[in-house]
Amino acid sequence: MFRALIKNRHIVTAALALSLTGTFCAGAYAQKKPKITKVKPQPAEKKKGDTTESAEPDKVLYDRAMVSIKHSKYTEARLDLQTLVNTYPDSEYLAKAKLAVADSYYKEGGTSNFTQAIEAYKDFIVFFPFLDEAAYAQMQVGMAHYRMMEKPDRDTSHAQAAEDEFRTFLLKYPQSPFLPQAEQNLRNVQEMLADGEYRIARFYYLKKDYRASAARLVEVTGRYPLYSESDDALWMLGEIYTRAKQASRNEDDKNHWADLAAKCYDRILRDYPLSSLAGDAKARLTSMGMPIPAADPGALARMRQQQEYVKHHHQNVLLKFPMGMLKSSPDVYAAARTGQPNLNPPDDLVSATEVLNQGAAGPSFTVAAVGATAGGDSAPVDTETVGGTSDAPATSTGVQTIDPTGGATANAAANASLPAPTTSPAADATTANSTAPIPSPDAASTNTAQASQTAQAPASGNSQADSQTAAPKNDPKTESTSKKKKGLRKVVPW
Repeated sequence: MFRALIKNRHIVTAALALSLTGTFCAGAYAQKKPKITKVKPQPAEKKKGDTTESAEPDKVLYDRAMVSIKHSKYTEARLDLQTLVNTYPDSEYLAKAKLAVADSYYKEGGTSNFTQAIEAYKDFIVFFPFLDEAAYAQMQVGMAHYRMMEKPDRDTSHAQAAEDEFRTFLLKYPQSPFLPQAEQNLRNVQEMLADGEYRIARFYYLKKDYRASAARLVEVTGRYPLYSESDDALWMLGEIYTRAKQASRNEDDKNHWADLAAKCYDRILRDYPLSSLAGDAKARLTSMGMPIPAADPGALARMRQQQEYVKHHHQNVLLKFPMGMLKSSPDVYAAARTGQPNLNPPDDLVSATEVLNQGAAGPSFTVAAVGATAGGDSAPVDTETVGGTSDAPATSTGVQTIDPTGGATANAAANASLPAPTTSPAADATTANSTAPIPSPDAASTNTAQASQTAQAPASGNSQADSQTAAPKNDPKTESTSKKKKGLRKVVPW
């Protein structure tokens, strides 16, 4: 281009273009030259879990253990927490570390871990009883037993332990925020325990072993008023007392058993007014000439609330049975959702050998301890069932109660657990022989006469007769010392 301009004699124009081109090239070179700037170094950001020399070592261990528990690394967390406890005994994180160790065992789960969690929580309560976390530790002890509970027809040791721990929590920490949860858990546990006793009582009731059934029904109806099948238990207990009335020949005994039966029917109408057995209980009281009680307003409201809960939380019947077979934990769906659970410890004074004895006390029907004691001047030592041989099976037997002093009292109602005697004359004669006094000893008498003679015959100067009457009682081969002490029944087969 410059040569063309010079050739055409445009010298000035060419010079001007050449100068402009140089300026442009210089500016472009200046722009491409990199600028050197000094950058101040930035402090590196701290990553989560990193420590510096200024951090407290006990806090570092505790924070690292909490991160491990959050990520289910329980073994690593416990190592850090144990290091904290052993190395820094005066640390402010000591109580938190001990509680975190127990929590790690509880969250990991399993029978062995739950057992160690219980011990760790109890140690925390012992060392730090005045901290607010002590209530939480007591609650967790009950929850550990609660999660190890089995079904009602299996071992109930964990259920009984859970009942004790929840009861302790409710009595020691009535202002705790965990109070509603502890009350409901206690209702669930008592539902499961009562269901186990009720199943055994129903089994004995169907087998017509009314003594064993009544002993368990007394405990269920008196100790677990919130049990879902309490109305059925009361009805069965009333039926047992009615049978005892029919088997009694003494008018006072008849009145005694009638009063206890009426007490059971009265409780159904008063505390379980919406029960399906309320109509039958009312008919029984009417036939007995007893007054009809009014329904308790609190019990009526409680049953209505329970029905509303069942209505809104309906279980699928088709899935209930197969799911129950797969689950090892008990089903507490029928447990009460309202009402005060029983906070009294259990009472083991209900004896199957005394619950249907003459003058025995019935259930108290309160949350207090329930017991049944036998009336009379002396406690029975051994009750022996004696009877004769018969082609037809006998449904009524005679029972004789022998006291420790050697005297004897004929107790016609001692075996009131069986229906009224309506069998063959042979069985009636056996009953009469076992209850009637025998005037004199007879060496050739049967075993029935010997047993009656031992209790009824007066002492005489004949040493041979005395040895004959004392042999069946003192012979260690035919009598058990433990049965004498405990007053258990000895059934002699025929």
